[in-house]
Amino acid sequence: MATNVPVYKLYGEHKEWLTPDMVHCESIADRSKLHDWQIKLHQHHGLIQLLYLRGGSARVGLDGQYFDMLPGRIVVVPQMCVHGFKFDPDAVGHVVTLAHPLVNKLTQDIGDTRVVPSVARIYEVGEGDDGARMTMAFASLDAEYRGGGMHRNSLMEAMLIAIFVWLSRHEPYASGDAAIEQDRGRQYFQHFCQLIEEDYARQYPVEHYARRVGITPAYLNVLCRQYVDQSALELIHQRVVLAAKRNLVYTSMTISVVSYTLGFSDPAYFTRFFKREVGLSPKEFRRQAATLLE
Repeated sequence: MATNVPVYKLYGEHKEWLTPDMVHCESIADRSKLHDWQIKLHQHHGLIQLLYLRGGSARVGLDGQYFDMLPGRIVVVPQMCVHGFKFDPDAVGHVVTLAHPLVNKLTQDIGDTRVVPSVARIYEVGEGDDGARMTMAFASLDAEYRGGGMHRNSLMEAMLIAIFVWLSRHEPYASGDAAIEQDRGRQYFQHFCQLIEEDYARQYPVEHYARRVGITPAYLNVLCRQYVDQSALELIHQRVVLAAKRNLVYTSMTISVVSYTLGFSDPAYFTRFFKREVGLSPKEFRRQAATLLE
């Protein structure tokens, strides 16, 4: 993998999302217009993207392969896929970014992990009722994301499930290089990321994860530096912080309960850990997040 391919949360941004939402929605124009309609090659760690081109045309690069896109195309970009887009100025559509914890929840709700492709794929949405259903699903998802109605998250998840089920019922007309799946280093890294999802609240050391993956801690750190320019421990801590943020924002748990839930035996140590990682104490973060979500 080229080491000079940037890794973003969202294209052009290195900062965290303002709130610990697991999904981000925007129009194609929202971001690409700021960059002269060209999204240069980049990749995301821990995120999957869906792009639905409703109008106009585009050219997409996916792990070294390039495809021309016409209206009615959906691109699925898995994590760490090197991708980029060149849009015509009249391009219209949606870009949906999902964090892996949400993707895992959706696949569990569906009962089939295969609904989320492991390599980049492009699907063609037909006309008639088929196309109308997908257009409605993406439009409803975007409207709910921008709104604040009751049961907002439940409706967004329902729309995402509808989209993934539709994708699972259709064959892609183009796919990224399946040989990418055979990259041993990438397999190790993705296995490590999956283990973090399963065990982040157990406070396991890096050595535990390396042993589960079947490599040395030193090599695991080399892979993490290679793919996302962070250490293995930093990735573990990021996931713990994300869970802490969500509990502080979306539940009424006390700070002590949040700390115990995440495997900390001492709430005071959790507070120091959180402030070191976030720059705010848990109490300060909860207060600030409440004002952002008003």
